[in-house]
Amino acid sequence: MSQKDTFKKLENLNKAAEIGGGQARIDKMHNAGKSTARERINILMDPETFVEIDKLVMHQTKDFGMGDKKIPGDGIVTGYGKIDGRLIYVFAQDFTVFGGTMSRANANKVIKIMDLAMKMGAPLIGLNDSGGARIQEGVQSLAGYADIFFRNTRASGVIPQISAILGPCAGGAVYSPALTDFIFMVKDTSYMFVTGPDVIKTVTHEEVTKEELGGAMTHNSESGVAHFAAQDDEQAMMMIRELISFLPSNNLEDPPVIRTDDDPNRVDEKLRDLVPEDPNKPYDMKEIILSVVDNHNFLEVQPHYAKNMIVGFGRMDGKSVGIVANQPAFLAGCLDINSSVKAARFVRFCDAFNIPLITLVDVPGFLPGTNQELGGIIKHGAKLLYAFSEATVPKITLITRKAYGGAYDVMSSKHIGADVNYAYPSGEIAVMGSDGAVNILYRNLDDEGKKQAVEEYKENFANPFRAAELGYVDEIIFPKNTRKKLIQALDMTKNKSYSNPPKKHGNIPL
Repeated sequence: MSQKDTFKKLENLNKAAEIGGGQARIDKMHNAGKSTARERINILMDPETFVEIDKLVMHQTKDFGMGDKKIPGDGIVTGYGKIDGRLIYVFAQDFTVFGGTMSRANANKVIKIMDLAMKMGAPLIGLNDSGGARIQEGVQSLAGYADIFFRNTRASGVIPQISAILGPCAGGAVYSPALTDFIFMVKDTSYMFVTGPDVIKTVTHEEVTKEELGGAMTHNSESGVAHFAAQDDEQAMMMIRELISFLPSNNLEDPPVIRTDDDPNRVDEKLRDLVPEDPNKPYDMKEIILSVVDNHNFLEVQPHYAKNMIVGFGRMDGKSVGIVANQPAFLAGCLDINSSVKAARFVRFCDAFNIPLITLVDVPGFLPGTNQELGGIIKHGAKLLYAFSEATVPKITLITRKAYGGAYDVMSSKHIGADVNYAYPSGEIAVMGSDGAVNILYRNLDDEGKKQAVEEYKENFANPFRAAELGYVDEIIFPKNTRKKLIQALDMTKNKSYSNPPKKHGNIPL
């Protein structure tokens, strides 16, 4: 074969890889409101930075007539590129080729870039849109999945791993995203479940749609499996870019610093009256968060799930922080099973990737009820306690109002390793609320006596001064100075060096 013919062959193979399953299937994707694998990568990455690897790989299966059905790339696009100038590895399943199903060949492609991402210390993004295991390959396909799961686990806490579900993701395929740090889904076009509606109908006789069982809002609001919901593929890619901007490339680096013109000493007089004098009146904790972060920009994680707890990323004087906050506007800010697990996983992510933690506390306690107790609130609440105790990144805590009982301990109290603990003058640190305490302490008092006892209890505990006397609160601050004080504490703790005792790993109460 002449050099000219060789060049022509390469050109034809490249074209075949790029057209994938053909224009008709690409049009079908577009008509369904979806982008193709290559279009998604082009939106995600900085322009002209994507470098494809294994573009010409093809499956080696001959069974079931597959020997005559070969397309370069084999249903997955893999490679590396840049987001905001930083190295990122990516794989994108191509639904136009064999329904994006997992073959041994394309599993090997994923494995190759996962190994590269670990060696180079760069984030890995998976764009999932697949019919699952390629049935024609049997156990080889299953082996490919398991090889990927193993690497997801090895990479956990070493490099950020992000999954986007942009179409179907079912059966064993769901476990790679589940092992990664964050999952994005797209409304109306993506779904994920272990067993689909047909199997469920056969086994349990329940009738359910794909959307109800595993759609974007199901997993964002009910199951807590997913972290973000986008309106379409393009918005999902833009949201991933924003998330990446808060994260370091690996566990040995610090997150990127973004220069800001937002004054670190900026005060906000509106915060003075935000926390109501009535201890039972709700307010929106997000107002405090948006007030103190740079340029009022806060990326909330799992905004639709366990709304009594807020978690997400912001910047303080240009540096990334993870924010964990009770939300008094929902369930009075009580801790429950879902909010404890949501916050615990977020805290552990931030700790793994050197992101300081700011905790805003207004918590009346754990949510009472048989559902919570029988559901294992003891075990699940302990996850959050474990996560905060284990975290060695800078930990700054601000008590805005209530901090009652065991929930006070759990919410990054001084006693479990917080470095700086602030309180507003409205802070209340006690075993329980005044009425409940008096009913236990003074059971035999008449109504007038109890009323007086309640006032005395409020005088002693419905303020932060007793805790400040004991050193449990380092400083009582004026609300208007919240941003300045948090940034001061972060600056003081930026070189924190603290390690947990040497061990293989702890045994978090799963």
